[in-house]
Amino acid sequence: MSAADTRVTHRTTCRLCNASEVERVVDLDPIPLSERYSTDPKAAAALPRFPIDVYMCRACGHVQQLDVIDPDYLWSSYTYYSGDAKGMPEHFAQIFEKVSRKIDLAEGTLVVDIGSNDGSLLKPFKQAKCRVLGIDPAVDAVQRANAAGIPTLQDYMSPALAERIRAEHGPAKVVCAFNVFAHADDLSSMVDCIRTLLAPDGLFFFEAQYLQDIIDGVLVATLFHEHLSHHSVKPLIAFLDRHGLELIAVERARIQHGSLVGTVQVKGGPHPIDASVRDLLANEDERRLDQVETLRAFGAKVTQLRERASSLVAQWRAEGKTVAGYGAARSGPTLITQFGLKSKLDFIVDDHPQKVGTYESGDGIPVVPTAELIKRMPDYTIILAWVHSELIIKNNRNYLERGGHFVVLCPSTRVVDKDGDVQI
Repeated sequence: MSAADTRVTHRTTCRLCNASEVERVVDLDPIPLSERYSTDPKAAAALPRFPIDVYMCRACGHVQQLDVIDPDYLWSSYTYYSGDAKGMPEHFAQIFEKVSRKIDLAEGTLVVDIGSNDGSLLKPFKQAKCRVLGIDPAVDAVQRANAAGIPTLQDYMSPALAERIRAEHGPAKVVCAFNVFAHADDLSSMVDCIRTLLAPDGLFFFEAQYLQDIIDGVLVATLFHEHLSHHSVKPLIAFLDRHGLELIAVERARIQHGSLVGTVQVKGGPHPIDASVRDLLANEDERRLDQVETLRAFGAKVTQLRERASSLVAQWRAEGKTVAGYGAARSGPTLITQFGLKSKLDFIVDDHPQKVGTYESGDGIPVVPTAELIKRMPDYTIILAWVHSELIIKNNRNYLERGGHFVVLCPSTRVVDKDGDVQI
């Protein structure tokens, strides 16, 4: 076994129901970990690649990745901060308003956020005079949070930690796991911890990329090593029930091009189950989200997009055109690998201070400031920060007016010039 192999474990059972009836439904090429940047291009290009194939459980319908990266290795170098992500602070402010309408946030109410990153979600709760506590394994993010006055523990959530937090702080009226509920391999342990933390009348709120949006938008860019689960309502209801919890409300949000926001209480708690759960469950049945054939059709669309994009880029390179990337995003390794862009991009523009002057993982592509877009004027610029495609196009009219082209990869391949979409 190689050194790289020791960092990944392939589980053979479903993450939610533990059944062994898991079937690979989407074949993808292995990718390097995102958020890995090096000052040495050869070292960056030599980084190991790990599988991100997608599986479905035939027993419960849960869609997931079964190749699990050692969390200490996965989170050892992490440069994503939710407070810096476009639209995320505003989204968290809206979440605070929704939570405050569902539960009385009296002064001193304990709010715990699992996977709290830099503490951005907890800031409005603290401003409302709640007691707040974050938990996150990423060292730099935790340092940021504590420096901003958001008490945060640098740790993984565990049963022992949950018991300690309850003993030291009392039961939590609100527990959150936003954009991290898809990250845990041992979800059973996580929800047991949440059950320990929650007050009898408390609520657990989570957000995760929603499977239907991934399928409808062909969001291949959201498939990378952090995202172990691609949640839908039907498997979650049964899973939570087995752990003494119940899903009482769901909402679809447009953040990250489609996510599921769920509200959960201790089984038999004071809140009725909202009609939104029944309605979305019926929609999933109609869309056949728990059927292998549905996911295989999604995989076929990914293959079509890959063939189209790689063919175009190969043609442009053969014509002597320059091709760049926009955004040293977490989704970059997925897009570069799955769309056949390896060794095809001359550089990537980004303004993240920890990324400029480094080389992207897996291919050694240099990351330069976004000001270089106008200076170098690549013929085509592929948007790797896919979530922000429309904003990037809007904010870089000067590049388009001077003859540049932006390329959007999904849900369909589009080339955009100063007059709009180009027929390709």
